Amino acid sequence: MALMITDECINCDVCEPECPNNAISQGAEIYEIDPNKCTECVGHYDEPQCQQVCPVDCIPLNPERVESKDQLMDKFLKLTAQK
Repeated sequence: MALMITDECINCDVCEPECPNNAISQGAEIYEIDPNKCTECVGHYDEPQCQQVCPVDCIPLNPERVESKDQLMDKFLKLTAQK
């Protein structure tokens, strides 16, 4: 499942450069995660890097985007054109 950024975001700017898929961008008020690009860092790292650096823990799993590890890996492969 993709991750999401909640209203607790303080716009600290630390998550965006950590995303290997460029899925994080500045939204109208807070940072946002493009669920079509988010692989929870599957294929890149063992844990989501944005969650690791977030000082306010405002990046939970998005319950509206449930994906298995296999689906996340498929998305990673498509995003990196390794398929």
